[in-house]
Amino acid sequence: MSPQERIQEITKLLEQYNYEYYVLDNPSVPDSEYDRLMNELIAIEKEHPELITPLSPSQRVGGKVLSEFKKIKHKRMMLSLANAFGEADLRDFDKKIRDILHVDKVEYMCEMKIDGLAMSIDFVNGKLNYAATRGDGNEGEDVTNNVLTIHSIPTQVKESRPFEVRGEVYMSKKVLEKLNAEREEKGEQLLANARNAAAGSIRQLDSSIAASRKLEAFWYYLVNADELGFKKHSEALDYISSLGFRTNKERRICNGIDAVLQYIAEYTEKRPSLEYDIDGIVIKVNDITKYNVLGYTAKTPKWAIAYKFPPEEVVTKLEDIIFTVGRTGKITPNAVIKPTKVAGSTVQRATLHNEDFIKDKGLKIGDYIVLRKAGDVIPEVVRPLPEKRDGSEKDFVMIDKCPVCGSPLVRKDAMHFCVSPSCPARRIENIIHFSSRDAMDIETMGEKAAELFFNEGYIDSIPSIYELKNHREEIIQMDGWSYKSIDNLLDAIEKSKENSLEKLLFGLGIKEVGEKMAKILAKRYKNLEAFFEVSEEELLEIPDVGPILASSVYSYFHDEANIEMINKLKELGLNFNYLGVTEVKTDSPFSNKTVVLTGTLSKYGRKEATEILENLGAKVAGSVSSKTDIVIFGEEAGSKLDKAHALGIRTMDEKEFEELLQK
Repeated sequence: MSPQERIQEITKLLEQYNYEYYVLDNPSVPDSEYDRLMNELIAIEKEHPELITPLSPSQRVGGKVLSEFKKIKHKRMMLSLANAFGEADLRDFDKKIRDILHVDKVEYMCEMKIDGLAMSIDFVNGKLNYAATRGDGNEGEDVTNNVLTIHSIPTQVKESRPFEVRGEVYMSKKVLEKLNAEREEKGEQLLANARNAAAGSIRQLDSSIAASRKLEAFWYYLVNADELGFKKHSEALDYISSLGFRTNKERRICNGIDAVLQYIAEYTEKRPSLEYDIDGIVIKVNDITKYNVLGYTAKTPKWAIAYKFPPEEVVTKLEDIIFTVGRTGKITPNAVIKPTKVAGSTVQRATLHNEDFIKDKGLKIGDYIVLRKAGDVIPEVVRPLPEKRDGSEKDFVMIDKCPVCGSPLVRKDAMHFCVSPSCPARRIENIIHFSSRDAMDIETMGEKAAELFFNEGYIDSIPSIYELKNHREEIIQMDGWSYKSIDNLLDAIEKSKENSLEKLLFGLGIKEVGEKMAKILAKRYKNLEAFFEVSEEELLEIPDVGPILASSVYSYFHDEANIEMINKLKELGLNFNYLGVTEVKTDSPFSNKTVVLTGTLSKYGRKEATEILENLGAKVAGSVSSKTDIVIFGEEAGSKLDKAHALGIRTMDEKEFEELLQK
């Protein structure tokens, strides 16, 4: 037997033993046999390093160190789920679905909502291609090396067709407890909760650290199940389970919303006994063929919802109220709380929103208060406990001057604002917002770094971010910074100059201009300097632009300080142009046509093909009807193609589609 053949034989056995041990929890061989085979594999690979592959079992123990994570664009957007917080929300969700489908009862699949890190794994020709985090939904980070350290995840499967599975990487309660005990012994900071621990472990640049964290994963979604011929979500889950993926056995098909509510009640009781953290129950329509009929919002599918458990409430003490200044100058009072653990993490601060909120709640400094986490995420002060007062409590008095620069505050509606443009806090917040992921995406320029560089005098405005390189040698002398870390930051700053206009427009922090509106404006005007000539009346002609937004945009680009800053950014070499598709073709074969895609297109993902068609003037629909003009089909096309033939609708295969694109 050749070395390559023996490697293949050992790999097959080790993958089988991994599956038995980590997925089935029923090993067929002792650990010593597994270790013997692994050692033999490592010895052969040492003699024949040219035979080592990234998916070899020997490579799953970690050890690779990256300088940064590469970005990966998801083939299909990773959507989030809408939330339900009680029975009324769930019954409303059910009613909307029944009304759309014209049925009396819907079959749902109920699953655990694992409190971990969302992950997507892509397979091509039966082999793991990459693993990526959710990121912003459109683009995530390539964390393949770290995901490979999770032994329950198969690297090779008996399915040659391309497919993508999504799931949740998590850390079990037992592992977190053990890890924190070890960290406490070493005097290291404890990990707040399992979710943060899992996310932090996956994002380690050294994969050996990820391997040491003993992460696990459950897989809950076969993304292209319809293209693979599945009609039910439950069938798709059974299929990926048969391929070796670890799926959650607590899932259940529920016939109707009453069965869903019964399931939720059952697992509300079982929740503490599970070996992993859950923060809710996910409810999905089981019939995959109805997904396109039910549709999607911009960020969520309408055929699924996440029921969130009622937030845990604890009693703690309100020790003080302090104030922070946002980038718009908004003053926010914040509760300083006696550190207390709630919903898995220690809380020391909670926003109190504004003066009216505090007075309406009747809060006093020194009160015992009821605290909870809204949606298990955001700390929220529910109410004071007046019966526990002893007379030492102090009434809250709203400040009238900025806590940072001392300028008089201006009240507008329920909010107080510092209107001084030179306020240091506002300038720091502007820098943080500009650098954030959804804006210019300058990695590692977070809150702490921005405050540090501002306080040291290295940056004092948005343009000065691009002059930080002048302080490289000084920064290296500071605690926590090395040549590698500062050079990574400077590279990210330089790379951000190439961003498309919508990122810059959002990063400028123009009041009322969110991420979506920034893209709409960028696509329409194409260059940042065009906004200097735009009137309020012209802005009002844009859909979704109202008087307040139009006034805000116009005022921003007619402010002398802003004009000066924009000119400085131009001198520094930032791209001012929109880099996306600016015009929709009106003379293509698809102009004003309703097009339906079905089956697997070998060259394009569904999302990419949809974008191409929309840029060619087509409307892409999810189902075939008498209004459909064209059906484009790939391999494994199903009922949509049959219906098109029955209705006499024009159909074209992928080859004809590509030929038309060349014209």
